[in-house]
Amino acid sequence: MSSRKFFVGGNWKMNGDKKSLGDLITTLNTASLHDETEVVCGAPSIYLEFARSNLDARIGVAAQNCYKVAKGAFTGEISPAMIKDSGVEWVILGHSERRHVFGENDELIGQKVAHALESDLGVIACIGEKLEEREAGTTEEVVYAQTQAIADNVKDWSKVVLAYEPVWAIGTGKTASPEQAQEVHEKLREWMRTNVSEAVADSVRIIYGGSVTGANCNELGSQKDVDGFLVGGASLKPEFVDIINARA
Repeated sequence: MSSRKFFVGGNWKMNGDKKSLGDLITTLNTASLHDETEVVCGAPSIYLEFARSNLDARIGVAAQNCYKVAKGAFTGEISPAMIKDSGVEWVILGHSERRHVFGENDELIGQKVAHALESDLGVIACIGEKLEEREAGTTEEVVYAQTQAIADNVKDWSKVVLAYEPVWAIGTGKTASPEQAQEVHEKLREWMRTNVSEAVADSVRIIYGGSVTGANCNELGSQKDVDGFLVGGASLKPEFVDIINARA
């Protein structure tokens, strides 16, 4: 096994209320979690402080998005400075829903990555192809272009986790097979080796997202270039504990 610390993120998306999230937090706080796994929960911005003040210190918290500057006339946006001020240490950027539902492009995502890192937030940077792109055989060029836009804006890779999420597998119940996931992760690591550095290719965590469940996490997590998961729907359920413990 590699020396890369297994990383499991839960993306709560636009779900939950204080009661249901409070119950989930209690479940996580009282669960036996594999201590070799880094765990981060992505809460809706209005619940960031609630999550951070109630979750055990061993569990990180992430915002699900942020803007590219510290403050200003950007109604409805939040900045890395505000996220940090709420005691939160991570942000998810470039999620496929931000790209495809809200129209964020590679350039904007790159600018957000740069500013979040300058503000000393950890970044979970998401990439992934749509179904028509996979069927057209362009998966590699799509994810390489998305990764390039991120890499151009990173100075310190120790603060970055790369999340590969094939868009066709998000919330659809379709999961990339362990072999499909491993193939893309391995190619991404090779891309990093060629375009960033040997050291970064070996150390950066590349996690998989797209209908990860308690049932498929062990096999996915056993692939040599899969360093963890970004979990959607299942992160709101008690089975999230099983996913966290996939490598235990």
